[in-house]
Amino acid sequence: MDSQTVALPPDLLKAAQVLAETLLRAEPIAAYQKARARLDADSEARALLERFLVAQAELRIRQARGMVTQVDVHKLRTLQREVQASSTLIAYVEAQQAAMAFLPEVNREISQLLGVDFASLAGPASC
Repeated sequence: MDSQTVALPPDLLKAAQVLAETLLRAEPIAAYQKARARLDADSEARALLERFLVAQAELRIRQARGMVTQVDVHKLRTLQREVQASSTLIAYVEAQQAAMAFLPEVNREISQLLGVDFASLAGPASC
């Protein structure tokens, strides 16, 4: 896909900026930003999350190859319990889920106002 710069009309650009600012102040998005900042500031929680994600990915690979052992499963479950015991990580995941649940509501509102399926035009999003 060829990417190109598109100049938006000033009114549309202003509306997009207002929407972005409003979204950033919306409770689910603001809570996510705060939780993300707490995670970024917590090196232990970040390291734990990284170890968990790596172990999870490794287990998936081993599972696809039919090479999963009880040691692998135990390692992942131990890390999972550690993640679930981390208040920083729990707050981050909960805030991320709330923000992700909020965005489809925003898409529906915009779609109703525009009379088109805005979400399908906007493309995939991530948090």
